[in-house]
Amino acid sequence: MTLPPRPTQPQMLRMLKLVFRPTDYMDENGKRFGDCFAVGRSETPFVYISNPKAIQQIMTAPAEQFDSGRGNGILKFFVGENSLILLDGVAHQRQRKLLTPPFHGERLQTYQQLICDIAAQVTEPLQVGKPFRVRTIMQEITLRVILKAVFGLQEGERYHKLRQLLTTVLDSISSPLSSSILFFRQLRKDWGPLSPWGRFLRLKAQVDQLICEEIRERQQQEKLDGEDILTLLLSARDENGEPMTLLELRDELMTMLIAGHETTASILTWALYWIHYLPEVGDKLRFELSSVEDKSNLAHICKLPYLNAVCSETLRIYPVAPLTFPRILKSDMELLGYKFAANTVLAPCIYLLHHREDLYPQPDQFKPERFLERQYSLYEYIPFGGGNRRCIGMALALLEMKLVLATLLQRFQLELLNSRPLKPVRRGLTIAPPNNFKMVLKSVNYH
Repeated sequence: MTLPPRPTQPQMLRMLKLVFRPTDYMDENGKRFGDCFAVGRSETPFVYISNPKAIQQIMTAPAEQFDSGRGNGILKFFVGENSLILLDGVAHQRQRKLLTPPFHGERLQTYQQLICDIAAQVTEPLQVGKPFRVRTIMQEITLRVILKAVFGLQEGERYHKLRQLLTTVLDSISSPLSSSILFFRQLRKDWGPLSPWGRFLRLKAQVDQLICEEIRERQQQEKLDGEDILTLLLSARDENGEPMTLLELRDELMTMLIAGHETTASILTWALYWIHYLPEVGDKLRFELSSVEDKSNLAHICKLPYLNAVCSETLRIYPVAPLTFPRILKSDMELLGYKFAANTVLAPCIYLLHHREDLYPQPDQFKPERFLERQYSLYEYIPFGGGNRRCIGMALALLEMKLVLATLLQRFQLELLNSRPLKPVRRGLTIAPPNNFKMVLKSVNYH
């Protein structure tokens, strides 16, 4: 096996940089090694890849060439072993077929007004002149959307318990320091309810219990007539006429709660930052939104070209997931002139791909226009991954981004507290804006 170049730093120093300065880690290695570099043990290397042709080769290869589920083992603690993310082969195909219809673009139109209403409700208490933490607000919006659109939960005891518990679980790994627990196996020890890992596991168990209670109640209903995604999944049947089991439903819902809520909150926070950090971007976007005659035509708003370009560029410059789901090779594969053996972990690097000068001139500059001037291929722009592992909630995330931004920009005049550049930080397995990023409400548009 011929391996690509690798950093010479001691493993501990490398891991600390990956945890505490993730974009610097990727930038430095990308500049030094180019399209491909390897870390980890030589017999089971972890290979970062940022070449579009190599990424295309990986994503169009037969699914059975990889153990993709096993490559995402760390996520089992969050989403459970029945999650689509952790499955391979026939089980993966079955779950994906069952899960795809509720996330179809046309089906999602039923949630358009709900998203706008939630964005308006959550931001209603904001006061002129009073700074607010942007992520807190965005997280509340995206959590309510998930609980209502996905779970169909109405305001009540279970709704509020689940909302509070989930926020606590995610906040427990929200800083670079607390995220270390996911990268260093030695820290994942349950020393009781007061230990970081012990607390995380107990909180997660409480969330699991609440989700199971909701599923059992729904399963006992004589008639399933809701428009939420859980109702659709309860009605879904595979080719043998079998429904999803309680544990399958629980783990898929947990996946949606974590993946759909956390990531969208981060992206919305970034979008608000860029729109106000670069006033010309905000001006163009407001002008486009003001040109819409029928503000109630939400489908039309979702198709606005500059709004779409702003969302696309936000997803490009600081992708929430810096890597696609890693794929473990089951047999030899030649890639970029290297021969990789079984057990090699291939990890297309979204961040480095999105920062290639040949694809994105001045990649560190936020320029929505690049998405109006050029159409990127499925292997040049991959904020939601690709191949048979592409994020199933992509359409919902994009819909939510566009409608929340449109709602806020039409209702409020916001501004940054200061003009200092915002740098991404580690948040669990993702990269995100700092938790303490604040904005201030200048005025409210009442018309």
